[in-house]
Order: sequence, then structure tokens, then C-alpha cells
Amino acid sequence: MGEAREAVEKALRDAELEWETADDGSYVVKLPGTRKLSTTVSLKVGKHTLSVNAFVVRHPDENHEAFYRWLLERNLRLYGVSYAIDQLGDVYLTGRLPLAAVTPEEVDRILGSVVENADGSFNTLLELGFASAIRKEYAWRTSRGESTRNLDAFAHLTGADNPGS
Repeated sequence: MGEAREAVEKALRDAELEWETADDGSYVVKLPGTRKLSTTVSLKVGKHTLSVNAFVVRHPDENHEAFYRWLLERNLRLYGVSYAIDQLGDVYLTGRLPLAAVTPEEVDRILGSVVENADGSFNTLLELGFASAIRKEYAWRTSRGESTRNLDAFAHLTGADNPGS
């Protein structure tokens, strides 16, 4: 367990990430993003494995079948983690590695996979599961003369002629 903890901490230091740790081998890491502002990842060094868990998005409001199908199909291409849902239907990325496989390079690779699949897929997941909410938010903001800049990525859903206004 000691070697795995050292490997996790080296990877986090080398990547210059924000993180906290507890005496029990748990780490909470904040990964920066571009679509999703940040992704919080929990790493837990156990007796036999390193567990990885990261919240991605809450349960979808609509289009459930297509939303969950996209997650399952995407799972076929993921490295080290996979999409999972909790009892509420909220989406996470989860994974487990044997302690013998925990090196700074492998931790970095797994964190990269989390960023790629939480941040990189975020807009797609919002489009699939929250299109109506996006349209309502856009209409509400434009009716009040408020900025819609953070909805620019969804102009094709809102019909915005002048994104970011």
C-alpha cells in the first residue's frame, strides 16, 4: 500500500493538481476542464486495489434510452475507467487497478482518461439528456437580456443567431 500511495502522490505532484488526502489512503483530486469547469475524482488506495470514482453528470431529464445507450457504447472504448450510474441515475466514471499496476505513469494515464471522458463528453451528455432544459434556460436568459455565452456550444439546439449575446 505504501508504494501505491507514493505513486499516487508523485503523479498528483508532477501534474500540479489540487488534491487533499486522508490518513486512510483516500485522495480527492480536482481536475481542470474546458467544457465542464472541473471534475472531482476520488482515489482510494485499498489493501488490493486503487479505486477511482468521478462524478460526471446528474441523471438525465429526458431521452433516457439514447443517453444510457451512448454511455454503454462509449464504455467499449474507455481506458481504465467505465461509465456507471448510481441508484439515482447520476453518472460516474469508475475504475479499479491492482496495486501492483499503480505507478505514477499509470495514475496519470487514468486521470487523463477521466478528464477525456468527463470533460470531453460533457456537452454531448448535456445535449442527449438535457436539451429541453437548455432551450428553456436560453429562452429565460434572452427574455431578461442576460448573457447566453455559456450556452454558445448549444446554439444548434437553441437556434441562436448571435451566440454569446
